[in-house]
Amino acid sequence: MLTAHQTPAIALTTKSSRDIETDLLIFPVFEGDTLTDEADLDGASGGEVASARTRGELKGTAFDLFFTSVRGWKASRVALVGVGSRKDLSPDRLRRAATAGALAARQRCLTNIAIVHRPGTDVTAQEAAQVLTEGVILANFDGASYRTTDPPRVWLDTVQLRVGGEPAAVERAVERGRVLGECTNLSRTLSNEPSNALTPRVFAERATAIATDAGLTLEILDETRIAELKMGLLLGVARGSQEPPRVVVLRHEPKKAAGIGSARGPTSPVLGLVGKGITFDAGGISIKPAENMDKMKDDMSGGAAVLCAMAAISRLQAPVRCVAVIPMTENMPGGRALKPGDVLTSAEGKTVEVLNTDAEGRLVLGDAVWYARQLGATHLVDVATLTGACAVALGKTTTGLFGTPDSWVEQVRRASERAGDRSWQLPVFDDYKELFKSEIADFGNTGGRAGGAITGALFIKEFTGDLPWVHMDIAGTAWAEDAKPYQPKGATGVGVRTLAELALDVEAWAKL
Repeated sequence: MLTAHQTPAIALTTKSSRDIETDLLIFPVFEGDTLTDEADLDGASGGEVASARTRGELKGTAFDLFFTSVRGWKASRVALVGVGSRKDLSPDRLRRAATAGALAARQRCLTNIAIVHRPGTDVTAQEAAQVLTEGVILANFDGASYRTTDPPRVWLDTVQLRVGGEPAAVERAVERGRVLGECTNLSRTLSNEPSNALTPRVFAERATAIATDAGLTLEILDETRIAELKMGLLLGVARGSQEPPRVVVLRHEPKKAAGIGSARGPTSPVLGLVGKGITFDAGGISIKPAENMDKMKDDMSGGAAVLCAMAAISRLQAPVRCVAVIPMTENMPGGRALKPGDVLTSAEGKTVEVLNTDAEGRLVLGDAVWYARQLGATHLVDVATLTGACAVALGKTTTGLFGTPDSWVEQVRRASERAGDRSWQLPVFDDYKELFKSEIADFGNTGGRAGGAITGALFIKEFTGDLPWVHMDIAGTAWAEDAKPYQPKGATGVGVRTLAELALDVEAWAKL
């Protein structure tokens, strides 16, 4: 695996703006901003700031950038990053602005930066410390490159943050942001890897290293153990590949866990996370079109998100027991491959008619969700690049959420909002089950084009045992087709911070 990210040294400062010594001093600016709290800046810039505002070059529009040199200050230069309306400033917009400013610094070969959180907004000092830290770490990332002619990468070395607030609380927020940023970058790195460099066995080896480093308990199920558990859905998908499947099981046992005292008894909740780990999806016998098939290396992004979220959960000592199950395989059209019309039996004993071998993600998740239940999960979340239908419905900016009860879905949605992973709930009415009925098995693995994202989610629901469950369909959000000021092209790491935020906020949902 190539080195695709580094973590800069991050320190808090209370110095005045003119006394912060750095290559680039970054200020967020609002629409119509007169920068009255930084009255010396215009003079230090030789009037360039006021002139740019008059010329319309400095509007404060979200993620617009304006650079100027300054005289009499210890900073070499200043960047003003637009964040839009002051009243609408959110932690996520501040996170993205930090990423945009830090990426611009790297593009200019500047390795030492400082960011000032300005007063007069609803974003608290702790929120600012966390999201600014996340933002600069997310900027210190590059996609995988195997080109031999690439110049050496320029990384941020040091970052100073001036956010105010109570020092101890702000330091904790910085550490939280550091871990969440690092684990998001780790997930992005895994998803960007070509599939010949990240086979199921290699993915399991990487999981071992990540789990060991994070202090997680890990177990790897090989094909013999998978067969003993009668995971017929996973084994069916794996048949077409020369690469044997793996199932990675991770456990987090906190020093102190929250109690729930609900109808299930005075026990502690166990958060069960399941991630789709298809390291390459050719579609099987129902083969995909050649165009864009190369992108199917990212079909393990749900598995990467769950793996790296578990690492963050352990490193931050989230006060909830967690178990994660990540089924890993390829979906290939080999001579032994699953065929349309075949019937498979799941580990739970339910039978499935395979109507389309390219609807394989729900098959492997069915066995994995069942296994998470056997391991004691009380609340379930699965993450998968499951359906193109979800990407059609919600585009590339929003993850689809499906689940029951609504109160559990809302907890995941709130976690995604804190994480900056936008999401939207779609229905799971029982009426949709009619679409994937089978005449020869308990149900089929696809219901056709109508409501495709919903029927995919409802298939997974068949294996949840009526536990609180949410399905996150990240088919549209796992990969950025075009670079943005705050996001390079490639894997996004979506889901990592959402799952970690959910675990860290266990007291909000422990009694559901």
